[in-house]
Amino acid sequence: MSPRTNASTRGSGQEATRPAETRASAKVPATSEMPTATEAPAGTEAAPSAEAAGTETAQPIETPAPSTGPAASETPAGTKAPAGTKATPSAEAAGAEAAQPTEPPAPSKGPAASETPPATEAPPGTKSTPPAEAAGTETAQPTQTPASAKLPTAAEAPAATAAPAAAAVPSAAPAPERLGALRRFAVAARRGRGAHLTSCAVLLAVAMTAGAVAVGGDGQDAARALPGVSRAVDVEVLLRGDLDTAIRSLQAHVRQQPRDFGAWATLGLAQVERARTDGDPSRYARAEGALARSLALRPGNDRALAGQAALAAARHDFAAALDHADRALDRNPYSERALCSRIDALVELGRYEEAARAATVADRRRPGGPVFTRYAYVRELRGDVRTARRVLHQALAGASGPADVAYVATALGNLERGRGRYGVALRHYARALAADDAHLPALEGRARAQAAAGDRAGAITTLEQVVARSPLPGPLVALGELYEDRGDRAKAREQYALVDAWTALARAGGVDVDLDTALAAADHGDTAEALRAARAEWGRRRTVHTADALAWALHREGRSAEALPYARRATATGYRDAAFLHHRGMIEKATGHLRAARASLTAALELNPGFSPLGARAARAALKDLEAAR
Repeated sequence: MSPRTNASTRGSGQEATRPAETRASAKVPATSEMPTATEAPAGTEAAPSAEAAGTETAQPIETPAPSTGPAASETPAGTKAPAGTKATPSAEAAGAEAAQPTEPPAPSKGPAASETPPATEAPPGTKSTPPAEAAGTETAQPTQTPASAKLPTAAEAPAATAAPAAAAVPSAAPAPERLGALRRFAVAARRGRGAHLTSCAVLLAVAMTAGAVAVGGDGQDAARALPGVSRAVDVEVLLRGDLDTAIRSLQAHVRQQPRDFGAWATLGLAQVERARTDGDPSRYARAEGALARSLALRPGNDRALAGQAALAAARHDFAAALDHADRALDRNPYSERALCSRIDALVELGRYEEAARAATVADRRRPGGPVFTRYAYVRELRGDVRTARRVLHQALAGASGPADVAYVATALGNLERGRGRYGVALRHYARALAADDAHLPALEGRARAQAAAGDRAGAITTLEQVVARSPLPGPLVALGELYEDRGDRAKAREQYALVDAWTALARAGGVDVDLDTALAAADHGDTAEALRAARAEWGRRRTVHTADALAWALHREGRSAEALPYARRATATGYRDAAFLHHRGMIEKATGHLRAARASLTAALELNPGFSPLGARAARAALKDLEAAR
């Protein structure tokens, strides 16, 4: 079972930060700048790296000062900082403080799930900090325009993008219906090819969003469900509440106030966030239409540009996400969403040095939960686990609501699970679920920790709940491997087929799924297709994750000598992942680097002995073979 969280649940990955006070002199080059010395020829015996030796690289790494743009400590000229931002301690402060205890407080029951905002938008301190949009030049009030400047109606919006927003905007079908539709599509996909597969994907998109709520329909119930939507639409208030209610309310609002560019932008953002939680990529077309309508009404507004950055990141088009985020920040340097999307894009493009600088700037402009978690992930990618843990504990201590607690506690659980500390991880997940018992990332994390700790039956039960509500590749593969581990190959094959069905649907929704395809197909599908997908993704972005995926796909295709440099590159930044070390060890064994293979496989099992039911078993078997050959 892959220990990775699906990219969409981590904000396309993954979240980060860095305190300046905990610097050390060592500097690790960006992935794209790594010297070829780290990639020893296949015929030579490589000395075990720090990761392979099983030691934790916890020293902070110095990040150079930004060479362009405003200084991190400066307020951009002509822009007023949002009121109250100084009230939230920055992540930099965490670097100077003593380490927080790793044991989380006892869980306390939070409000019901229906009262809990989504985890993806959970900045601590936002009660006292107005959203960036409030501080900028744009507002969400309905805009009055001169009579001479005729704005498009819903029917006149650009056909390529606005139509989905102006037409019927379906809400998601109930979880059992959605999973059933995905299963029916998986069967059809195995029987069909080419255009038939594409048409099936379109039909599946309709099935997964049954129960349409038209923008032009009766919105009275929705408006009553979220009072105040008929006035100014506040992004943070709406998106920190129940997303389905927010979407229905926004649809009712834009029907009555079709010129409200802020409401259209917020509707687009809500659709992006909902797609990330329910696994329905068909929502992205509706998000695109709503954001296009916002920009047609108010060209260049930062709220819609930040929404386009989030949408591009959700579709894994990280170059476009970076461009949209930069444009949004040109208009509003304090846009939290744009600052976070910029960090995400740089991380997912493998530009880790720039991501660290972007995280520092974001921390000083808009300190809070979303920035802190990204700051911590950047530190983790560079081997600084101690600082990552310290920053996350600071974020959890400052969490201001149930969504904040669920979001940050889950990030802490994932960090501890990756270090093999399953009891601590389970307590963090328990705290997250006490705050929001429907928080899917916490449920998935709990299932993975249960499996790693030996509770396979409990893990299966929990993952079945997760995939019934959000059939994404990560939990589907995890569930399939648990079925396979207990000998139920038929159920395992069904989960792997559902991964293929989801990727077909995602492609129809404009999502780049090559990394998902490479990871799943290398172990559970067509290895030639896995290699094609991994090469394609490597051509777009060179990260530790794409390096590992390409290495493993090459190895599974019998091309281990070609795979070895990529496996070494995946572990060269200081980031320690047991799956990466397992892959590297198996490749080293296949190429005759037996001492290095023993070191890598031992390190994987010492770091996270339960990282995967199938992978850990294979690592132990390979180590046994290596010991017997001594």
